[in-house]
Amino acid sequence: MRAMSVHRPPRRPQLWLPVLIASQLLVALVWWRLGWTVGLPLLLASHAICLWGVLAPASRLYGPVLTRLPGKDVWLTIDDGPSDDTRALLDLLDAHDAKATFFLVGERAAARPDLVREIAARGHGIGNHSQTHPQARFWALGPARMRREVLDCQNTLRTITGRAPAWFRSVVGHTNPFVHAPLREAGLARVGWSARGFDAVKADVDAVVARIEADLAPGAIVLLHEGAKHGRNVAMVERVLARMQAKGLRATLPDASA
Repeated sequence: MRAMSVHRPPRRPQLWLPVLIASQLLVALVWWRLGWTVGLPLLLASHAICLWGVLAPASRLYGPVLTRLPGKDVWLTIDDGPSDDTRALLDLLDAHDAKATFFLVGERAAARPDLVREIAARGHGIGNHSQTHPQARFWALGPARMRREVLDCQNTLRTITGRAPAWFRSVVGHTNPFVHAPLREAGLARVGWSARGFDAVKADVDAVVARIEADLAPGAIVLLHEGAKHGRNVAMVERVLARMQAKGLRATLPDASA
């Protein structure tokens, strides 16, 4: 029997709209029948749920997201490259016989295509992490800009490697209602995580690795970064790999066609 696929592009990316309209009509009805003392809190609660769906990385309110894998292996994911760290990370992964998926930013990939091709040549995965990485406002992008961020990165990476990515990671994990239509168009599945250490901003290697290790278990999806200003990402990945080895965990890539 063929295993159930973990690669799940959105099937109904516009479903949120009728649900949203229905919820607000319900709020209006309650307000009309019971007054503002009930209607206003209900309105605020409905808006809070919508905002939570955008800001919570594991939220499935607007579409599917993969946060764990079946089986015993671990999926290492490395965001924000390519960077000056990329080759050192590739050597480190080779030394540990580990595979990772690099979620790349389109503009950075276009500036350093040799690194992108080297990632692919060494047998690692390449994922879509937006074209320009608009960290401060990704959550608020409208449909046209969101579509460009997703599809421009997809085209950039396809042009460099000859192969379109199968996986997408939202910037900062934020996912507004307009993300999933271009994901469906490109056949991309959204990937979250189950273990993170905030290594993009924190420079304390021990603290970062301890936080990741707390959630390091079979099926974990580990969020890591490269190229952070503190310059310690390679050391952090090395320590994570060492902890995985001590726990008997392998870093492998999921099969997007399984």
